Amino acid sequence: MRDTKESRLLLVLLIAIAFALITVDIRGGEESPVDGARQAAATVFGPVENGVAAAVDPIGNAIGAVRDSGERHDRISELERENAELKQRLGSDDRNRSRLRELDGLIRTAAAGQYGIKGAEVIAIGAAQGFSWTVTIDIGADDGITRDMTVINSDGLVGRVTTVGPRASTVLLASDPDFTVGTRMEKSNELGFATGQGDRPLMVQLLNGKAKVKKGDRLVTFGSQGNKPFVPGVPVGEVVGVDPAGGDLTRDIHVRPYAAFSKLDIVGVVVQAPRTDPRDTVLPPKPEKARPTPTVTVTVTPGADGSVEGQADTQPQGQTDGRVREQQDGQPQTPDDAGTAQDGGADPPGPTGTAGPNDE
Repeated sequence: MRDTKESRLLLVLLIAIAFALITVDIRGGEESPVDGARQAAATVFGPVENGVAAAVDPIGNAIGAVRDSGERHDRISELERENAELKQRLGSDDRNRSRLRELDGLIRTAAAGQYGIKGAEVIAIGAAQGFSWTVTIDIGADDGITRDMTVINSDGLVGRVTTVGPRASTVLLASDPDFTVGTRMEKSNELGFATGQGDRPLMVQLLNGKAKVKKGDRLVTFGSQGNKPFVPGVPVGEVVGVDPAGGDLTRDIHVRPYAAFSKLDIVGVVVQAPRTDPRDTVLPPKPEKARPTPTVTVTVTPGADGSVEGQADTQPQGQTDGRVREQQDGQPQTPDDAGTAQDGGADPPGPTGTAGPNDE
């Protein structure tokens, strides 16, 4: 349509008519004269509007989803982060409980031996130190640690301090081949020297070549002069093998150490030795041997009148009564079968037609 004077006049006229209709409709309320026309227009154009809305709504929803995707992604990332923190906290709690158990066991061991200790944490292993079996702990000279102090954990002997720094120290483990400690056997008091063999059991050389040793015997530290480098009474290990005695002046035995050197975490450095030798008191009590379960054995004895009498005997499991024997035909037999029939006091009858010795 061309922009002319007539077209402009027509546009102004249409706008004026529209305003007039709007004014009449508002003033008329529910009785508006244009209400019928509006309803007719709604009837005609309503389906068209619904169809256009149905076609346009998915597009609008997609646009809204794209607009909200950033917020949703941020929420998912936040939830994932919270989940990771909860998992980490749960794992940390499990580790803390394990460390608390180790610390509690260490305190009990120190109390049993009357050792004054300072707790420490293993923070490194000593692979760079000449391939020796060592660990680094997080306390040093600033904490009162000096060279040649005994190191223990809740299980027993760990090693001795060899190098001390201001805030860290190096511990030579009992499994190191250069490690040697004097030992004393439980009860028998046989003395010896234990030497590390890496990941194998300790080798203990007893001073008495004729000492009687068996598997399961336990050893503790004998102690050193001035309690350095070893205090007495620290559990060392348990005998797992005994070399045959060959008439030598000494005897070799193999001892599994109590401390697990590959799982060290919480340890204690003995900074104060006990006033008296604790001897075997630090060793845990041995488990009691299981008692045999009593069993009931029934002995069947034929009576004089042909009846069968029964007698119950209670015996520990593993013992044999010996009074009951089964014959091949399944009948019971007792050691005194020959005299059972005469127990009633009756003399056996003599041959037929022959008087007995007491017959008149």
